[in-house]
Amino acid sequence: MSDATTAAGGVTLSLSEEAAEQVRRFFAAENLDEKSAALRVSVLPGGCSGFEYALEVDEDDPAEDDYVLESNGIRLFMDPFSGQYLSGVKIGYHSSFQGQGFTFENPNATGSCGCGTSFSV
Repeated sequence: MSDATTAAGGVTLSLSEEAAEQVRRFFAAENLDEKSAALRVSVLPGGCSGFEYALEVDEDDPAEDDYVLESNGIRLFMDPFSGQYLSGVKIGYHSSFQGQGFTFENPNATGSCGCGTSFSV
């Protein structure tokens, strides 16, 4: 289902084929070069469960301490703070009549909210 990669420090992250295709579509719509753009995956304090997932397009070089991974042809950047909560996460994409969006399967989470965008550890 997904192509997990491991960064220095043993941090892993994977993006499903469906999620990677959605990122590619966004890159194309924004006229971004897939080889230089990346998806930044991070954790922010907040949400109803304590932490929120965040996805951003990053057109810059990774920060010196970033984890740099690649999954299904998409470069992924993750800062060390987020890495402690996101290692092992599988990012998918779901589309139905009720809505569409990225999903997060997080083995580190001890709880989550109904919307699926926040979690607790």
